Amino acid sequence: MKKRALLSVSDKTGIVDFASRLVDFGYEIVSTGGTLKVLKEASIPAIDISSITGFPECLDGRVKTLHPNVHAGLLAMRSNKEHMDFLEKMNINTIDIVVVNLYPFKATVSKPNVDLQTAIENIDIGGPTMLRSAAKNYQDVAVLVDPADYSKVLAELEQGEIKKETKFYLMYKVYQHTSYYDTLIANYLRQKLDIEFPEQFTMAFDKAQDMRYGENPHQNAVFYKEAFDVKGSLATAVQLHGKELSYNNINDTNGALDLLREFDEPTIVAVKHANPCGVATASTISEAFYKANAADPTSIFGGIVASNRTIDKATAEQIHKIFIEIVVAPDFDQDALDILTQKPNIRLLKLDGIASPVPQGCYDMKKVLGGLLVQEYDTMVVDQDKIEYVTDLKPTQEQMEDMIFAMKVVKHTKSNAIVVAKDKTILGIGCGQVNRIRATKQAIEHSLSDTTGAVLASDAFFPFDDCVRAAHEGKIAAIMQPGGSIKDQLSIDACNELGISMVFTGNRHFKH
Repeated sequence: MKKRALLSVSDKTGIVDFASRLVDFGYEIVSTGGTLKVLKEASIPAIDISSITGFPECLDGRVKTLHPNVHAGLLAMRSNKEHMDFLEKMNINTIDIVVVNLYPFKATVSKPNVDLQTAIENIDIGGPTMLRSAAKNYQDVAVLVDPADYSKVLAELEQGEIKKETKFYLMYKVYQHTSYYDTLIANYLRQKLDIEFPEQFTMAFDKAQDMRYGENPHQNAVFYKEAFDVKGSLATAVQLHGKELSYNNINDTNGALDLLREFDEPTIVAVKHANPCGVATASTISEAFYKANAADPTSIFGGIVASNRTIDKATAEQIHKIFIEIVVAPDFDQDALDILTQKPNIRLLKLDGIASPVPQGCYDMKKVLGGLLVQEYDTMVVDQDKIEYVTDLKPTQEQMEDMIFAMKVVKHTKSNAIVVAKDKTILGIGCGQVNRIRATKQAIEHSLSDTTGAVLASDAFFPFDDCVRAAHEGKIAAIMQPGGSIKDQLSIDACNELGISMVFTGNRHFKH
């Protein structure tokens, strides 16, 4: 039988050179549609698939390779006499090399306003079928989906034959490729049907970066990004300066961005070890940075700074005075870049749409051994319809604004979490504590500024009145908490006794 290769690709990178070399090695080239046209234009001898199927392409190209003469040639095991006798009886030639990549479904549905029918027409049928047939018979058929593998196959043909271990690796790449492709299609259709949590859950990711190491130097790690760009996500940022991001850099910066999305006004978020350490809102981004840095100048050292406004010269001059790992912002003035790039290692990330809300269809996920926890993102801060003014003393408008500001921060702080704030600036944070009183005391004790008249926000209810009494010792004027404890009245009574106003939101914000 003739050595035969079937080439049918959407991505035509390198296909002409690859086909030319296959001809040199004595292969007959079979091709289809646009690939056949490209090969003939390059004067490469190739025959139309219809010449071996005996059937013309039809139904707008939907049917061209779905034929026994193709799939028998792919699936026949060369070591099986019955298989080979059948091919000889039916005058079917084997196919020894398959080069196929699929209709550009991802590129198609990434276009704005693509309609459903266009998306469906870009679902490949014959391509995945050929790939799966060829891969199943990997011992006898080399199947390529990635132009990057052309050179390796040609080098081995130069030595006589394609190695079995190479064919096995190519088999793996096929099923990885078709699995990814089918996942893209399934998830597109799931979103069209508004199915939130399907019975089987699959997602598609692309490798964005091999990392030097993971959370610790002895752990290997990689960064994958979602197949379709998510506006405002770290995976879409452009790095303007500095060494590559580490595992911890990405994790911490993502946390900073999650918190930054809560704000519309000029805001600076400083994060250290995945917890906020300085957050402030002001009329200018320079003033916001000054206030955020002043809140905890010790913890911001070596931290992450996220801004929802362009970094200007005045802000850059402040940043330049301290050690910051990363600054992420929608843009940087040239004067700011001139200042910040004087430090070789600081990472500067430009991120368009930095404050874009989390789009529908995105999940908050946490991997556990043997399973995956999946939930909606916590996109709500305070539901105005649920607010209860539970104490005799009612908060002022300014206190309400500060409490909502503090609740935005506490929502993104590891539980148990307490945040003390004043004038839309964080004064103290108690995070990751195993009891709420400890978090309360930590937030007050860590406040560098006077907490007199400040407000306090809690991510969950007070089980006892001890947090209220600690707040009173810290001269806290108003408290916002979810409420819902069977002992809420103890806290209400303590507030009334001590002259503190308290508001219940009815919504908890645990972050574990």
